[in-house]
Amino acid sequence: MFKNYLKTALRSFRRHKLFTFINIIGLAIGISAALVIFLIVDYDFTFNKNFREGDRIYRVVTDYAFQGEPFYNSGVCGPLPEAAKNEVTGLDAVAPLYNLNYKVTIQAKTPAKFKNQDVVYADKTYFALFPRQWLAGSVKNALNAPFQVVLSSKQAQKYFPSLAYDQIIGRQVVYEDTIRTTVTGIVAEPEGNTDLAFHDFISYGTMNSISDLKKQLTSWGGTTSSSQVFVKLGVKTSASNIVKQLNAILLKNRPELNKPGGYKPTFVMQPLSDLHFNAHYGAFDKPVANKTTLYLLIAVASFLLLLGCINFINLTTAQASERAKEIGIRKTMGSNRGQIITQYLSETFLVTLLAVTISIILAPFILKLFADFISPDIKFNLLKHPVLIGFMIVLTIVVSFVSGFYPALVLSKFRPVQVLKNQAYTGTNKTRNAWLRKSLTVTQFIIAQFFIMATVLVSKQIHYALHKDMGFRKDAIVNIFMPYNLKNKGLKDVYTEKIKQLPQVDLVSRGGDIPSTNGWSSNDVTYRDGKKEIRSELYNKAGDENYIKVYHIKLLAGRNVQLSDTATAMLVNENYAHLIGFRNAPDAVGKFVEFGNTDKRQIVGIFADFHQASLHAPIKPMAIFPQNYNSDGLHIALKPETAGGNEWKAATSAMETQWKQLFPDDDFQYSFFDESIAKMYTKEQQISKLLTWAMGLSIFISCLGLLGLAMFTTGARTKEIGVRKVLGATVSQIVTLLSTELVLLVLLAFVIVTPLAWYAMGKWIQNFADHTAVSWWVFALSGGGMLLTALLTLSFQTIKAAVANPVKSLRSE
Repeated sequence: MFKNYLKTALRSFRRHKLFTFINIIGLAIGISAALVIFLIVDYDFTFNKNFREGDRIYRVVTDYAFQGEPFYNSGVCGPLPEAAKNEVTGLDAVAPLYNLNYKVTIQAKTPAKFKNQDVVYADKTYFALFPRQWLAGSVKNALNAPFQVVLSSKQAQKYFPSLAYDQIIGRQVVYEDTIRTTVTGIVAEPEGNTDLAFHDFISYGTMNSISDLKKQLTSWGGTTSSSQVFVKLGVKTSASNIVKQLNAILLKNRPELNKPGGYKPTFVMQPLSDLHFNAHYGAFDKPVANKTTLYLLIAVASFLLLLGCINFINLTTAQASERAKEIGIRKTMGSNRGQIITQYLSETFLVTLLAVTISIILAPFILKLFADFISPDIKFNLLKHPVLIGFMIVLTIVVSFVSGFYPALVLSKFRPVQVLKNQAYTGTNKTRNAWLRKSLTVTQFIIAQFFIMATVLVSKQIHYALHKDMGFRKDAIVNIFMPYNLKNKGLKDVYTEKIKQLPQVDLVSRGGDIPSTNGWSSNDVTYRDGKKEIRSELYNKAGDENYIKVYHIKLLAGRNVQLSDTATAMLVNENYAHLIGFRNAPDAVGKFVEFGNTDKRQIVGIFADFHQASLHAPIKPMAIFPQNYNSDGLHIALKPETAGGNEWKAATSAMETQWKQLFPDDDFQYSFFDESIAKMYTKEQQISKLLTWAMGLSIFISCLGLLGLAMFTTGARTKEIGVRKVLGATVSQIVTLLSTELVLLVLLAFVIVTPLAWYAMGKWIQNFADHTAVSWWVFALSGGGMLLTALLTLSFQTIKAAVANPVKSLRSE
C-alpha cells in the first residue's frame, strides 16, 4: 500500500514540477527558520536550569525610586549577607559573593601573568546552592580560612598546565601582586548553560584582611553591583516574607531613610530563573537574553511556517479539479475516503520530508548570517543535540498534518459520478473563488505587510536615535580609561601629557565616565533655601575644565569648573536647577547643595541638559564635578581627517605605543564615542536585522504562492482568454482581468493590517522616552511597496497569458 502511495506521489510531483518546487521551497524556508530559532530559544531558556531546587533560589537586588522613576542595582550593601544569616528567619542558606577583576601572577622560575581575570570572593555555602563536582580538595574545608582559593578545572589547567589536579593543591596564586592565596580545591566546570560560570573562588573571609574591601563589608550607606548575595528559601517560606525582613534590617541600620523625600533603596528578591533575562540587574557582565526578542523569534518562525503551509494548502486545493477524475476512478475501483486521505497526507509528508532535508543543509549557513546576533556556543549539530532531532520529528509531523489535512478532506469529498461527468465544480465557481483560498492569501499578505511596516518603523527609530542631537558632540572623540589601581599615580599625568603632544589631537580632558552611558553613579543630596528642604538623587560625572569643551556641552550661566574647585564646586544641569525650584535655571548659580551631613558644594555654573543614557530614559538631574574626583578617563578630541587620510589610525597607534611603555601590565583599549552611543541600541539593531530577514522571507514566500495561484488561474482560464482576445480584448484588459482579484486581496490585507501594525508599533515605541513619530507614510510606503511587488509578481504570468496566440488555446474547440 505504501509503495503505491509513493509511486502516486512521485507521478504527481513530475506532472506538477513547478507547484511542487514552490511548496518545497516555501516549507523549507519556514522549517529552516524554525530550526535555527529553536536552537536560539532552547539555548537561552535552558540557562540556570540544572541547579537542584532552583525554584527556591533567589538573588537579593536593590531597587531605587526617585520622583516615580525606578533605578536598579544587582548588588546589596556589604553588611547585608551577614545580617541576613543572623537575623532573617526562613532561609536555608545565604551565599555572599563579591566579584572583581584582578591581575593574576603564578610564582615560578619564570612567573606567569594573566590579565583581567574575573574573580569572586565566596564561602562554601556557594557550592551548597550551586554544586560542582570536586576533582581535588573538599567542600568541607576548601574556603574556611582566609587566603584560600578554589579553581575551576579549566582555570587550573590555565595556571598550572603541566600539573595534575592533586599536584595543584597547595600551590600559590597571587592576585593584584599583594593577595597571596593557596589552592585548596579544584572543581569541574558547571554543567549546562549558566550565568554562574565562575572560575576563581577566593575565601570570603579574605576580604577582612584587605582594608578597602573590609570597609565595603561594614558600610550600610553604599551599594555596589560587585557585592551580591544569593539565598535559598525554606520549603514553606515566601519571598515576600524575606523581603519584609531584609528591608526592616536596612531601615534599622539607616533610620534616615524613614524621612520623606529623596531616593529610597529597597531590597527585592530576583528568582534564579530571571537571572539570564533581566537587563535591569544583569548577569555578572555576561550577555543577558531578552524574552521579548525570544518570543518575537518564536512568532517569526511560526509565521514563516504558516506562510509555507498556506502556500501548500492554496496550491493543492487550486489543483483539486485536475485530480478530480483520478479520485473518481479510485473511488469507483473501491477506495474509501480514509484511503484517499491517507494517500494525500503521504504526499504532504514526502514534500515536508524533502523540505526538512533542505532545511538541515540551510540551517548552518543561516546561523552564520546571525553570528553577531547569537552566542558563539549555539551550533547546529544533530549528534550533540538530541533534543533537536526530536523537535525535527515533531515539526515534520505537525507541518505535514497542518498542510495536508484540509486539502485531503477537500479531495476525498468528490463524488465519483459527478467528477467522471466533469461536474465536480459545475456552477460553483470553486476553482477560482474558493473563500478559504482567498482568506489564506489575505492572511499571507497581512503577515508580510506587518513585517514591512515594523521593519520600516524600527529602522526609522534607530536612525532617529543615532542622528538626534543629544546635547553633546559625538564624532571624532576617543575614550581611554587608564588603570585605576596603579601604585605610581604619576604615570597617569605622564600619559596624559604624551597624548596632548600628538599632532592629531585637538583637545584632551581628564575625567570620569563619558557623558552618555547605560551605567550610572549618583548621590543623595539636599538643597535648603531656608523655607523648604528638597532631597533628591543627583547623577554625577567628573571632568576638568576641558570636559565640556571636548563634548561641546553648552555652559548657560556661571563659569566652568577649575582645578582649585576640587572639593567645593560643581556644575549642574537645567533639570536639577528646575527641580530645586528655579524656573530660570541661571538663578541657581551660587547656591549650595549638601552631600551628607558635612560636605557642601556650590553651584558655580549651569550647563544645558543632555541625554545621559539612551533615548529609552528621560533626562535626569546631573552634576559635573572637577576632574580629581575621578580622573582615570581620557576624553580626546581629534582633529578632522583629510580626505582619504589615516590620521586617526595613526593617532590610536601612537596612543597604544605610549600605553605599552607606561602600563606594560595592562591591555590597551580604546573606543570612539559615537560607536559607544550606537552600542546602546544593540537590541534595537538586532530586532531590526531580525525583522528585515523576516520581511524578506515572508515577501518571498507570499509572492511564490501568488505566482503559483496566478499560474493556475491563467491555466484554468486559457480558453476564456482566447475567446476574449478573438472578440477584441486588448492585452491590458486581459492583464487587468487576471490581476484584479488577487490585487484586491492584497489591498484587503493592507486595510486589515494597518490598524494592527499602528497599535503594535505605537506600543513598542513608547519604550523610548524620546522617539520619532509613527508617521502615516510608514504604512503608505509599506502598502505601496507590497502592492508593487505583488503586481510585478503577477505580471510574469498574466502578461505571458495575455499575449499568447488564441489559436493555440481554441484549436481543440
